[in-house]
Amino acid sequence: MGLTKIKEDMWSEFLTFIKPRCSRAEYANWIAPIQFVGCSDDKLTLQVPNVFVQQYLLDNYQEFLGMFLPSSGKGDLPISFLIEEKQTKPKVKAPQKQEKKSAAKEVKLNDYYTFENFIEGPSNQFIKSAAMGVASRPGKSYNPLFIHGGVGLGKTHLLHAMGHYIQKNHKKLKIHSITTEGFINDLVFHLRNKSVDKIKRFYRSLDILLVDDIQLLQNRLNFEEEFCNTFESLINQSKQIVITSDKPPGQLKLSERMIARMEWGLVAHIGTPDLETRVAILQHKAEEKGVRLPSSLAFYIAEHIYNNIRQLEGAINRLGAYSKLMHLELTQDVVDRTLGEMFQAPARTKISVDQILQSVSAMYNVRESDLRGTSRAKEIALPRQIAMYLAKELIGNSLMKIAAAFGGKTHSTLIHAWKKISKQVETDDILRRQIQMTRQNIEV
Repeated sequence: MGLTKIKEDMWSEFLTFIKPRCSRAEYANWIAPIQFVGCSDDKLTLQVPNVFVQQYLLDNYQEFLGMFLPSSGKGDLPISFLIEEKQTKPKVKAPQKQEKKSAAKEVKLNDYYTFENFIEGPSNQFIKSAAMGVASRPGKSYNPLFIHGGVGLGKTHLLHAMGHYIQKNHKKLKIHSITTEGFINDLVFHLRNKSVDKIKRFYRSLDILLVDDIQLLQNRLNFEEEFCNTFESLINQSKQIVITSDKPPGQLKLSERMIARMEWGLVAHIGTPDLETRVAILQHKAEEKGVRLPSSLAFYIAEHIYNNIRQLEGAINRLGAYSKLMHLELTQDVVDRTLGEMFQAPARTKISVDQILQSVSAMYNVRESDLRGTSRAKEIALPRQIAMYLAKELIGNSLMKIAAAFGGKTHSTLIHAWKKISKQVETDDILRRQIQMTRQNIEV
């Protein structure tokens, strides 16, 4: 099979993958106009109507493209672009404006992101249960629900799953799902068109508001104030709000008022999936894609790719495309050749007390400064002892140096904490799982 044909098939595989993951208007305006031309110097050549479409593709889909097109050692994608000469005006501007105008009325949910497709494990079991509780009884379970965790761990999946469930089972409720960037764009559009009251009325008339990536609101005081006003209006009406973020509220650079509002309800952490969960995810994705993945290879891949779920999905997409195009059965040699650049080295950088405090504060939703402090409140004291336990387990420095990093504590305090937690984990399964997830987040 020629190189050009292989590259063309990879582009087709990408289109098939991305189409159900974006809105109809987005696909028509930004993806459909791109034409496969050929390949040269091992690069796939695409013709685009204008530079706007080229930049949009790279800004929004570079990570997904990397699932199908192996990048260079520098991380560059093997793509070159040709600008369509006859195109003098960007066609996309008018449709883009129209799409923004209607953005506040359209609920955009990824069809794939449902509870049924969410693979459950120790790192996400609690948050999935909380999400299902919210979806079953909007405004009456946990309000607001704040989900935080790293990139590609399933926050958006759960957010959209709640949206799908509510649409199906609570059809009379008015629901809206939007990214924080989308909220800002809505507000900017209506400010320019002097119709701010219209957008305010829309948001404050909702029964359920699902907001993704609230960390993008940092350092945007005017937008933060408007969101906070909307937040308070909905909460005061017992309307449901669900928010996702890459950090817990206390670690976001937002106003104390905003942080306090987000901490009103349930703040829940979604952690890195353990080995067994990663294997289950790989096998589930392989079955969906029609890829025959032996259990031994699933474990092999899961042991080498552990940062997030999105990478696991990318691995299956790449394996499926390669084995299909090259007519090969999957073996460890094929996996190494195809996924070698995605594998993460087992070597770890030296762990610091700061890393441990950051992970513990995220798990238990406390401030790092409190962990270094002297408060004896149970909600602070236990996480502090867990942090000390992990520090003794993971750091090779002297006990005096480690203890000093906890706000000048003594080494005897450190030993006492370590002994206490060591004894508790022998009988407390919940604590053992929490420490396991915290430790995994530190070591990744």
